Amino acid sequence: MHLNMSENNCPFEERHRDRLPPILNHNLDRGPKLPFPSYGSFISTLNHKRESGSHSLSSPFLLPAVKQVRELPPICPDVRQKHRISIDVLPPEVKARFVSEPIIPIRTKTAKEFQDDVERATISGDWKQVHDFYLTTFDSFLELNGAFKKEANAPFNTIEDSGINIKFVNIVYDALLHTNPQYTSPATYVIYAHLLRQIAALAEADHHFLMHWFKKLPQKRFKQLVERLQLFITTRLFPAKPEELPPMAKCSWWIPSATKVLSLLNAANSISSPPIIPFTDFYNLTLDHIDFMEDYHTWQAHGNSNRFTFCQFPFILSTVVKKAIIQRDSEQQMISMARQTLVDKVSRRQRVDMSLLFLNIKVRRLQLVSDSLDELSRKRADLKKKLKVTFVGEAGLDMGGLTKEWFLLLIRQIFHTDYGMFTYVKESQCHWFSSWKCDNYSEFRLVGALMGLAVYNSITLDIRFPPCVYKKLLTPPIVPCDLDTPVGMATLNLDDLQQIMPDLAHGLGELLSYEGNVEEDFYTTFQVFQEELGVVKSYNLKPGGDKIPVTNLNRKEYVQLYIDFLLNKSIYRQFAAFYHGFHSVCASNALMLLRPEEVEILVCGSPNLDMGSLQRVVQYEGYSKTDPTIRAFWDVVLAFPLELQKKLLHFTTGSDRVPVGGMADLNFKISKIDVSTDWLPVSHTCFNQICLPPYKSKKELRQKLTIAISNAEGFGLE
Repeated sequence: MHLNMSENNCPFEERHRDRLPPILNHNLDRGPKLPFPSYGSFISTLNHKRESGSHSLSSPFLLPAVKQVRELPPICPDVRQKHRISIDVLPPEVKARFVSEPIIPIRTKTAKEFQDDVERATISGDWKQVHDFYLTTFDSFLELNGAFKKEANAPFNTIEDSGINIKFVNIVYDALLHTNPQYTSPATYVIYAHLLRQIAALAEADHHFLMHWFKKLPQKRFKQLVERLQLFITTRLFPAKPEELPPMAKCSWWIPSATKVLSLLNAANSISSPPIIPFTDFYNLTLDHIDFMEDYHTWQAHGNSNRFTFCQFPFILSTVVKKAIIQRDSEQQMISMARQTLVDKVSRRQRVDMSLLFLNIKVRRLQLVSDSLDELSRKRADLKKKLKVTFVGEAGLDMGGLTKEWFLLLIRQIFHTDYGMFTYVKESQCHWFSSWKCDNYSEFRLVGALMGLAVYNSITLDIRFPPCVYKKLLTPPIVPCDLDTPVGMATLNLDDLQQIMPDLAHGLGELLSYEGNVEEDFYTTFQVFQEELGVVKSYNLKPGGDKIPVTNLNRKEYVQLYIDFLLNKSIYRQFAAFYHGFHSVCASNALMLLRPEEVEILVCGSPNLDMGSLQRVVQYEGYSKTDPTIRAFWDVVLAFPLELQKKLLHFTTGSDRVPVGGMADLNFKISKIDVSTDWLPVSHTCFNQICLPPYKSKKELRQKLTIAISNAEGFGLE
C-alpha cells in the first residue's frame, strides 16, 4: 500500500489547520515531560479568581473545575461506538423503525390460554398446537404483542419507548428456553427449530423490538438463551446420535435460523453498556473444527447474500479461527506472489534462489531502527512472506529466536520515551501518539508494519496501546482505494478518552454534569491550545470558536469536538502512517470479521493467565517434572498472586500476555543451569526459556525467583 501524505492528498494538512476542531492540550508534545491536563487542576485557580473578584482568566490554558460534581461517568449516547450487526434482516439501531401503536387484531386466545398451552405441551411433549399458533395465527410479533396487551387483568410492565408487553415476551422466552429442556426428543427438537425459523423470519421492526426486549433480560436468563442456541447449533453440526435428527439435507435452514436469532442477542449485548455478558461468550468453539476456510471463501464469493455462511455472523467465530483465516489468506497471497516470481525467473532462464520465498531482514544492532525501516521500505512486496532476520556480523540461522529478538529490541527502542514517537501515560499505563509535526512519518508506518508482521508470524508484542487504537485500525477495516479518503477517524467518546487520560476525562465529565452556569463559571470558548515542540498553537474547535462561549446548551458538542480533535485530528498524519503500515501486511477482507478487542488480542495476546495450563504443556531440559526443584517451582508459581505471575511470564517471554492459541503456543521451557544456588534465575526471552539453578528448598527458590522477576531488566534477558 502506498501512503501519500503530500499536500494534495492529506485531508488534514497544515493549510487546513484553521478548520480543525482544536483542543486544550499541553500533553501531546514530543517526549514525556509534560502531564496531561485535568479540569481538577484548575479548581484552585478559579477559587483564587473568585476571591479576588476577577471574572477573567489571565491564561488561555485555564479551564476551571467545579465545586459540586456528580461522580456518574458521563456518556454521550449519540456518539457511542456501535458494534456492527451482521444480519441481513436487521438494520442498524439508528435506522430501525419504532411502531409505537401496533394494529391490534381481533383474536380469541388470551395470554393465560396461550400459557396453558405451553405448560400442557411441556408435560405431554406434543407441541403441535403451540407450533400451529406461531405459524398461522399472527403475521407479526407486533400483532402478537398487541393482541395480548388487551387480555391483561392488570397493567403490563412495558419497556420504555418500545411498547413491548413484558408479560407476553416472558411467555415467548419460556417457550424459547423450555421447548426442549434436555434435547432428548427429536420431536421437540424439530418444534424448537421451527420456532427459531419463525423468529428469524420476522420483519425488521419486530427484530428491533425483540432486540430491546433481550436487552432487558436478567443476565442469567440472557446467558441461558445464548447457551441454548449455541448447543442447538453444536448438536446439529455434530450430533451424538445422527439417527435421532432429520437428515441435514432436509433441515439446512436449522443452523441459519438459530444463528440469526443468536445475532439478535449479540446485537442486544453490543448496545448494552456495560455488555450483559462478555463478547467471548458468543464464540462457538465447535466451529474451530469445521472447514472455516471454505466458509470464508463462500462468504468472499457471495457476501451477505441469501447463501448462509458463518462469516456473515463473525461474533460466533473465535479469535483462533479469525487468526487462522487471516494467516491463511495472507499465505495464499504470498504463495501466489512467490509462484509468479519463480515463473518470471524461470522464463528468463535466471537462477532460482529459494530465499525468494522469505522476507529476509538484515540489520545492524547499532542502527536497528534505521536499518529495519530501510529493509521494510525496500521489500514492501515481500511483507506477506515468512520473516527471517539476520544480525549483520553475527553467525547463526534464524529458527525463530532471532526474529523474536528483533521484535523485542525494536519495540523497546521505538517506544522508549526518549525516542519521542510515543508518550507514556502513567495514569493509564499506556502509550499514545506524540502530536509533534514533522516531514517524515515513516517510523510510524514501521510500527504499524511491525504489528502486522507480529500477527502474521505469531509473535506476541509487549505494546501498551489503549483500546481505541484498535477501533481506529478498523476504521475502515479495508484500506480505501482512494488515497484521499481519511483513515483511522473513528467515532470515539468519553469512555475512550478515560482509557488514555483518566484525569482529563474526569474533568470533562464534571463539565457535562455541572449544575451551575457553565458559561459564567468556566469562562471558556471553543478555542483550545496545544504545545508542539515548545511552540503554543491555538485551534478553533469550530469556525469562529474563539468567540463562541461554552454554555450549558452546547457543552456536549464542545466535549465531543474536544475528544475528536485529541484522539483523531491532532494525530492524523501519525496514525495514518501507522494504519497503512499495519494494513500493508494484514491487508485481508478477514479484518472485517474482527472486533477491536480481537485485533488487540492478535497483536498483544490475551491477558487471561492460566498457570495450571502452562504447567501441563511446559517442556524441560535437564530437569524432569518430578524433580524436587521443578515441584518447588510450580508450588511457588501457582501460589503467586496474579501480578507476580504476569511478571514471571514477562521475564521469560518478553510479554505478560498469552498467545491466541493459549499456553501451548508459548513453547515455554524450563532448563537446568549448573551454577551456584547463589545465582538468580535467568531467562532467554527469544526462546521463552527460564534457566533455574538447582535450589535446595522452596523458600530459597521463592526468594530468588521473586527478586529476578521483579527486577527483570539486567538479569540475563536475551
